[in-house]
Amino acid sequence: MSLLIEKPGLLTTVQDLGRFGVQKYGVIVGGAMDAFALRIANLLVGNAEGEAGLEITLLGPVIHFEQTTLISLCGGDLFPKLNGVPVPLWRTVLAPKGSTLTFGPAKLGCRAYLAVGGGIDVPIQMNSRSTYLRAGIGGYEGRALAAGDRLTLGEISPLGSHFLGLLAREASKDSGAVSRWAVFPQMLPKYAANPTVQLIPGEEYELFQESSRHDLWQEEFAVLPQSDRMGYRFKGRELKLEQSKEMISSAVTMGTVQVPPDGNPIILMADRQTTGGYPKIAQVASVDLPLLAQASLGARVRFRKITLEEAQQQMIERELSIQTLREGLHQLEISGRKF
Repeated sequence: MSLLIEKPGLLTTVQDLGRFGVQKYGVIVGGAMDAFALRIANLLVGNAEGEAGLEITLLGPVIHFEQTTLISLCGGDLFPKLNGVPVPLWRTVLAPKGSTLTFGPAKLGCRAYLAVGGGIDVPIQMNSRSTYLRAGIGGYEGRALAAGDRLTLGEISPLGSHFLGLLAREASKDSGAVSRWAVFPQMLPKYAANPTVQLIPGEEYELFQESSRHDLWQEEFAVLPQSDRMGYRFKGRELKLEQSKEMISSAVTMGTVQVPPDGNPIILMADRQTTGGYPKIAQVASVDLPLLAQASLGARVRFRKITLEEAQQQMIERELSIQTLREGLHQLEISGRKF
């Protein structure tokens, strides 16, 4: 089974959850910017959470399905349509053979994730199928998708086959079908055009002037056009150290908030470097990383201070909700109920 890219969109790449275990060699993790959205999309089509899907940025592609396929779209709302009919997010959808998926103007967020039953079958490089554009590795020939690319799909799982069979009974010859239920809204991230993001004070937090520490929590910071998958650059009230200090490069991770000499913070994202030498004023709570991943250029972001314990508790609750969804989907297979 395969799908054909008729138009590539602004930036469409193959992504999974990242390339772990090789940072010691200078190879970045990469992977989906909004890992939560990709995980849920995969679950909804019966895939393992880490299967490769498509990360679609701002202006979506035109995709032709050459076989009847199970799909799900999660994350940003880029106004998807299947054969001209709007497709709801966070649901399981049957795309019939010969159907076409298109996208319109972004309604909320800037990255949508398309999961397909069986996953996108591209070569595994260093334990991942993710595309790393700067190095030209992973994904489909190490690059963003282009018109005429044909992507092979992996073998659909027994759970996915069950879902496909249930939806096929409700679909006509030329139209798709959508599951009657959706992911519980309360478990979704609070996506917003201008989000409030929770931060944990970082290793060098106390090295900053008291006024700068105050401004971090009280002022707005705008996402600059220079932002990309490597990091989001912000413009706001300048954050100043008490005194100039030479820093030794140390490990960084997704969500690390660094402050370069110009005083404008940078939040490291999926394609971050492996180490950084700027002072780290804070760390984004993992549960709020999807909010940043969906923040568009020009978005005005506020930060809220929380403790490490609070961040951990929120992440535990998020993972428990995903576990509940996972178990509920398998229960559908066992019970044979319609969905």
